[in-house]
Amino acid sequence: MPPRVTLYTRVGCHLCEEARDTVRAICDALGQEWVEIDVDTDPDLKARHGDEVPVAVVDGETVGFWRIDPDRLRAALA
Repeated sequence: MPPRVTLYTRVGCHLCEEARDTVRAICDALGQEWVEIDVDTDPDLKARHGDEVPVAVVDGETVGFWRIDPDRLRAALA
């Protein structure tokens, strides 16, 4: 089964580092798998998410970008 949570990030992004910590903590607490993808490794992802990273997606739906709200992420995983 693929991870329910995808976090789109880029190297050198301080908001991405904060988002990674948030996603990791919530997914660990809820026993959910997650994956992180660098948008700069794929031209389509860079075009789609380039100005909004970090972007958190749960089950294909965007649940936040720039600053990931832990309560909103937790609710999306409920």
